[in-house]
Parts: sequence; C-alpha cells; structure tokens
Amino acid sequence: MLPPRPIRRPRHRRSARLLKQASLKYAQAHIEDFDARASRGLERARWMALALSDWATSGATIILSGATGCGKTWLACALGQYACRQGHSTRYLRLPRLGEELGLVRATGTYTRWLGKLAKTQVLILDDWGLVALDALCREALMEIIDDRAGNRATLITSQLPVDHWHAWIDEPAVADAMLDRLLPQAQRIVLKGESLRAARTKKTPSSANQS
Repeated sequence: MLPPRPIRRPRHRRSARLLKQASLKYAQAHIEDFDARASRGLERARWMALALSDWATSGATIILSGATGCGKTWLACALGQYACRQGHSTRYLRLPRLGEELGLVRATGTYTRWLGKLAKTQVLILDDWGLVALDALCREALMEIIDDRAGNRATLITSQLPVDHWHAWIDEPAVADAMLDRLLPQAQRIVLKGESLRAARTKKTPSSANQS
C-alpha cells in the first residue's frame, strides 16, 4: 500500500517565497504581536483596522513617524509580513543604503530593470527616510520610485524626521514639491510616542523584545 501523498500548500509556499524576496529587517514581525501600550499613541483597534484594510491593494501611502526606537521599522515590517501572507509582492529598502544599491545597479547596467521591478512591487517599505542627506543620484532615483508608485502601489515610509522637514531634506525645491505632492495628500500618518523600546530590551528576554 502506497503512503498517502503529502498535503500541498501552494499558498504557504508562495507566502514563504514572497517573504524571502521581501528581505524584511524583521521577518518574524506579525501584526498580531503589536505592543498596544497606551503611551505609544496608537491604539490596538486602530492598528488592526489599518492592517486588515485594503491598504496593500489600493495604492495607499502609510507614514510611520516618531523618535528613534519607538517601533516604526517593526510596525512597517509587520505590515509587510502580513502583505506577503496575503500574496502581495513586498520589498524592504533602507534609504541610507540607497546609494550603495544604485551604484551596483548602475555598474551592472540594470538600473532601468531595477526601477521597473520596484514599480511592479505591490508593497514597498522605505525605512529611515530622512536619516541621511540625499545626493543628486539618490534624489533622482527616489523621485522615479515615488512617481511610479503614486496611487498605484502601496508605499510604507518610516521616518524620525517630522513631515514638515521633508521638503528641506530633499533639498531641491522643484523635486521636493513634486515628490511630496505625490506622497502626502492621501497619506495615512501615524505618529508614535513613548520611550525607546530598544532601551526596554535590557529588561526583557531577546524573544520578547522585537519591536524597534
């Protein structure tokens, strides 16, 4: 008698593949594990309403801002991880390393293809927005990325720089006007508060202190 065939789980395999391709900083972040302490300025009900909405398919822009260590990156990765579970292609990109990635794709002649792949990616996480200055090449690439995605693909931005300072950070008035006009009018903004969660890690076990 032949042994029973193993149960195939194509959706699970697809989610695992998408999660690997996403290269999330916190791949094990789950929306269900959200730390709902009141001092963070984000209630669990609002968080879950956002996470379970159609943000990933409606071309939404979500801005997570607040001081360093308050959980912005973890929350963005949790949303990205959930998007992968739902079958949406996702990519995590730290803006301080944008210059390195641009150097690589330009050197290999794949810059246009790289932009095309980002444009087609359903969820793009731009982490640490405003952390380092933009040079001309990074500013041009970022404008292309934002323009390709505006209203068509979901974009998550984390930043410790207040939105009011973004125009000066972009440091090119015409480009700043164009970029922010595509990002801000319909964006959902979440401002996190409270003490650094990284500092709290010293009082917790490594498995219980994920959100940073």
